Amino acid sequence: MLATQIPENNKLIVRRIYEDCFNTGKLELLHELLGDDFIGSRGEQGPAEFAVTVATLRKAFPDVHFVVEDLFAEGDRVCVRWTFTATHQGPFAGVVASHKAVTQTAITIYRMSDGKARQAWLQADRLGLLQQIGGVPA
Repeated sequence: MLATQIPENNKLIVRRIYEDCFNTGKLELLHELLGDDFIGSRGEQGPAEFAVTVATLRKAFPDVHFVVEDLFAEGDRVCVRWTFTATHQGPFAGVVASHKAVTQTAITIYRMSDGKARQAWLQADRLGLLQQIGGVPA
């Protein structure tokens, strides 16, 4: 594979994390996209632990839909800016279902190696999300 193809392939892998896993709930695909040594932004280790994080999110927001707003790569890093929309239908961060429509934005940077994500760093508007579901005052 040409070195110039690697960033493009890495971008496709990251896009699949959102479109094929987060949006559909097909968490078994995470084993194809994340390395066994993957470390998530919350300290999750490996695809199985990250799948629990995704499942927890999907339980609280079963209709969650991620839109990849920007996606770029350089070297072994892929940066994605995303927005999700959903309805708060289950417990999340200690807050019972509010049944409110929510939107969250974030930027995640992935470190890639050998065609798999190995690490993720997340900067999300968690405060804004908690305000939308009534977890903290606006």
